Amino acid sequence: MPLLNFQFHCQAQCSHSHARAGQWTTPHGVVETPRFMPVGTTATVKGVTPAQLVDTGAQMVLANTYHLHLQPGESIVAKAGGLHSFMQWSGPLLTDSGGFQVFSLSGLRKIQEDGVTFRSPRDGRTIHLTPEKSIEIQNQLGADVIMAFDECPPYPATREEVTAATDRTYRWLQRCIAAHQRSDQALFGIVQGGTFLDLRAKTAQSLVELDLPGYAIGGVSVGEPAAFIQAIVAATAPLLPVDKPRYLMGVGTYREMAQAIAAGIDLFDCVIPTRLARHGAVLSQGHRWNIKNAQYREDFTPLDDTCPCYTCQTFSRAYLNHLVRSREVLAYTLLSIHNITELVRFTQRIRASILDDRFTEEFAPYLQPDPLPSEEPFVSSLLQQS
Repeated sequence: MPLLNFQFHCQAQCSHSHARAGQWTTPHGVVETPRFMPVGTTATVKGVTPAQLVDTGAQMVLANTYHLHLQPGESIVAKAGGLHSFMQWSGPLLTDSGGFQVFSLSGLRKIQEDGVTFRSPRDGRTIHLTPEKSIEIQNQLGADVIMAFDECPPYPATREEVTAATDRTYRWLQRCIAAHQRSDQALFGIVQGGTFLDLRAKTAQSLVELDLPGYAIGGVSVGEPAAFIQAIVAATAPLLPVDKPRYLMGVGTYREMAQAIAAGIDLFDCVIPTRLARHGAVLSQGHRWNIKNAQYREDFTPLDDTCPCYTCQTFSRAYLNHLVRSREVLAYTLLSIHNITELVRFTQRIRASILDDRFTEEFAPYLQPDPLPSEEPFVSSLLQQS
């Protein structure tokens, strides 16, 4: 199906890594890559208005197919004019397939070749989600980018289990492609394969042959050591087309993003900034700390005097400490605004360094690899290939 208004342009390539800076045009605007994308699970980034989200520098936002199917239902979103109109976000949107959420239900679901049957944790009703149904839901939601329905194997898992899940994911992808009905939505395939690099390589090759508009690496950050994520992404990302956007799912720490960008990744998403905010945690200049601590009760300086966000430009640490200790809802909003701004700015700074070809020098502290834990026998194949 020919796509409308999608184009990826690589503007600069790092001379010492696979890092790249690009512009990705979508029907709802341009995303400058590399870029962190906030997660708006139920058509809202928790505690933050769309106008506030724009001010953080966010250009693209995620929403969750599984949760929106359960509440309010895709038909209601469609009647509202689609997800952009429903949540009043005018920029690019991405919806995931619901696969990760379904497979994380473990005891509540049953996997079959046709799809997955599970009980809704909301009301207990039985739901059967197939690749076709996932695409139908996402077509109605109307995001710019939709994800193929995949099976995300757990960690740890045997090679046989991962192979079965990876093969099924490919068959489901073919069904997703056949079911997809909208030329204004880009369908991304997802590279699975667990910690087995040969399975990752095989999957990447088979997906590239389908000439999809974009590619994601999934099945990481599911409990495996950070060194495994680094090895998987470093081996997989360069196998994906240079003229298509590359998306690493569910990753959003400074170190993980910097190392993935060095491997050639363009897009990231994670719930970290808003989840930490709800616990009074602050992300600032590569560090994480808790504003609730007593040392900030009489600290009248900003969270970060170099940060341009509304929170840092307006309020003191003492006031934020007071709000968190008082459990005021405003605390979570103000901390979320800052934390999102921080991660978006981190990827913006990396982008600027790539354009100036100083990425590996400026971000060297984040690029040192973690040691692989060789004592774990079930990952021997990963160690042998890395």
